[in-house]
Amino acid sequence: MPVFIWEGTTKRGESRKDEMVAPNEGAVRAQLRRQEIQNITIKKKPKDLFENIKFLQPKVKEKDVVVFARQFATMIDAGLPIVHSLDLLAQEEENKTFKKVIAEIKEDIEGGTTLTDSLKKHPEVFDELFVNLVNAGEAGGILDVVLDRLSGYMEKAIKLKSKVKGAMTYPAATLVIAVAVVILLLWKVVPVFQEMFTGVGGTLPGPTQFLVNASHFVQNNILYIFAGLIISYIAFKRYYRTERGRLNIDKLMLKAPVFGVLLKKVAVAKFSRTLSTMISSGVPILEGLEIVSKTAGNRVIENVLMDTKKSISEGKTIAEPLAQAQVFPSMVVSMIAVGENTGALDAMLAKIADFYDDEVDAAVEAMTSLLEPFLMVFLGGIIGGMIVALYLPIFKMAGAVTG
Repeated sequence: MPVFIWEGTTKRGESRKDEMVAPNEGAVRAQLRRQEIQNITIKKKPKDLFENIKFLQPKVKEKDVVVFARQFATMIDAGLPIVHSLDLLAQEEENKTFKKVIAEIKEDIEGGTTLTDSLKKHPEVFDELFVNLVNAGEAGGILDVVLDRLSGYMEKAIKLKSKVKGAMTYPAATLVIAVAVVILLLWKVVPVFQEMFTGVGGTLPGPTQFLVNASHFVQNNILYIFAGLIISYIAFKRYYRTERGRLNIDKLMLKAPVFGVLLKKVAVAKFSRTLSTMISSGVPILEGLEIVSKTAGNRVIENVLMDTKKSISEGKTIAEPLAQAQVFPSMVVSMIAVGENTGALDAMLAKIADFYDDEVDAAVEAMTSLLEPFLMVFLGGIIGGMIVALYLPIFKMAGAVTG
């Protein structure tokens, strides 16, 4: 649908200017009159040459969807019709891509499509969890409540993700810097010292000779080294895309010292929060478990949850297969069993999620405090060792002169 740029004044005399997606200019004028906008001027917005090139368009971020869900819930709770709410949200949205998506959803609903079916047309913006919860909200007549829960859930999920990213940024950056500094020293600095050592003559100490040999290797094979790193990265990504590769790597990640403990706590927090939100919103538990397994982020945990779904369909409880898998802590399994027995599984899962959110905070802090000195020693040891190796011949010459 075309986009129109309009200008006008409110009843109070305030000037307003915005964009609106509509089938024609008459539809824009009619909509603005309903909003009591006066002195209206409308013109068609020139086409963006790159609007059909997806990678050049701004991406819809999770925060954009959170704000959309929160505002949508508030408008519905205030009694505004869905179409009118979507129209206002589209007008206020600054992200061009998301603005277009909201306008298309509004158009679908005006044509008789349900909100759920319309959201399904945009999987790159609204994931399966979002769509299923909205479906439950529509069916139960509690769309505003579900959207409010969704926004709260997504805010906590974003915080959880940022904590893990923050914990991994420091060690990853340190390792990249260490590799870059070592390559730079071997490529540019060591040859300068080597020329000086050659001019003096004599036999180089073992560490210095090793460094000189490494420098020769880097200088002669620098392109092959970079090519090897790129090929290794591509090979790893391809292997991880295979079923067996992802399972093996995810197993190793869960067993990794320090980091594996953090991953397990993140998985428990995410699983508990997601399933709690879905159950409390009226999504059937089997359907909820299938969606939760797809958002687990780890193939081992995904398999455990799918096995749990299968066991429940055979008449077992959730706690039984989770206990047999031995992936989730026994305390979590016990609390889930209590929640099932008391009929308050959603509330119990929410408590588990809150507890493990704090546990993730503590684990991130512990991991950071443990890694900081280790990485400092690692980086200092490599760089310091190279510097000492470079100066050993100078010390040797100085000792010979004084002797």
